[in-house]
Amino acid sequence: MSDQEILRLEGLEVHFPIRRSFIDSVRGRPAGVVRAVDGIDLSLKRGEVLGLVGESGSGKTTTGRVVVKLTRQTKGRIMFEGRDVSSLWSVGELRDYRRRVQLIFQDPYETLNPKQSIYDFVAEPLVVNRSAKGDERHERVMAALEAAGLRPAADFAYRFPHELSGGQRQRVVIAGALVMDPEVIVADEPVSMLDVSIRTELLRLMLDLRVERGLTYLFITHDLSLAWVIADRIAVMYLGKIMEIGPAETVIRSPRNPYTQALVSVAPSPDPPDAGTRAKRTILEGETPDAAHVPTGCRFHPRCPVAFDRCVVEEPPLFDLGGGQSAACWLAEPRAVMSPAPAADQVPVTQALPEPTP
Repeated sequence: MSDQEILRLEGLEVHFPIRRSFIDSVRGRPAGVVRAVDGIDLSLKRGEVLGLVGESGSGKTTTGRVVVKLTRQTKGRIMFEGRDVSSLWSVGELRDYRRRVQLIFQDPYETLNPKQSIYDFVAEPLVVNRSAKGDERHERVMAALEAAGLRPAADFAYRFPHELSGGQRQRVVIAGALVMDPEVIVADEPVSMLDVSIRTELLRLMLDLRVERGLTYLFITHDLSLAWVIADRIAVMYLGKIMEIGPAETVIRSPRNPYTQALVSVAPSPDPPDAGTRAKRTILEGETPDAAHVPTGCRFHPRCPVAFDRCVVEEPPLFDLGGGQSAACWLAEPRAVMSPAPAADQVPVTQALPEPTP
């Protein structure tokens, strides 16, 4: 992994307007917005894997769609290799950017056209972006299929999706991204639809491609334990905000935000410690609030087991805790004297966590 920054999101916001009902219009009620992403800063270094973790509705998929410019941001900037690409929306301007930044979708069953051959699907980005023709196009498609593990490529190129297994379909989707020879890949839950045994193969493939092709990944997942295994850094997202970010080992072993602590406490482990040394599990109560009605103060406070008065009225910033770790929590504020302090039995123990499996 290089120290060179390849992608940066600055103050990113994505708000979707809510259509007013007839009664609201008559009564003059203002139309609201869904604050899917509500002001985040993220950066990706060349060659790294950044795991973006969160529950459904946290805004992680919307963030990924903004990066590949399938969704417009409401505010904020997207910087790619130091260049502001926030306003690139014409077909011509997007061609070069989308050649270099590609997306792997979650569901291969919905991504693939059942009437389109595997060859045509993988070749489609080349056709749309006018990147290659004739023999060059054929060579790039076959090379992409081979790189995605569909070997020999000739045995798969002219099949149709219904003739492939779920794992093979996802490899086709990966090949469709690789054919453009990208530098950044946004992988949105790329293995969540697959059996556990197939997941391991595809994750190993993605990590191998990272080395072979110098790829950078924004890896979106709801599975914190998976992010621990595959990512260099982890960003934990909740209701449109980054709650904690840092090196994967640090975030897992020493989480500083109560939301991260709760996720860590219930993360599955392949080698659980003895009952006497295992961290106490924190089961969050209630549902994630509606993104159209974000709570005041810290947006996690309605479910937080250690929330106090300040959390209700004032939203914490991301405090720099050193070592690349930051957390948005008043209890993590450096040199802060908090009152009341959380009870000892309320703070999840972060010791004796299992070693990640390679």
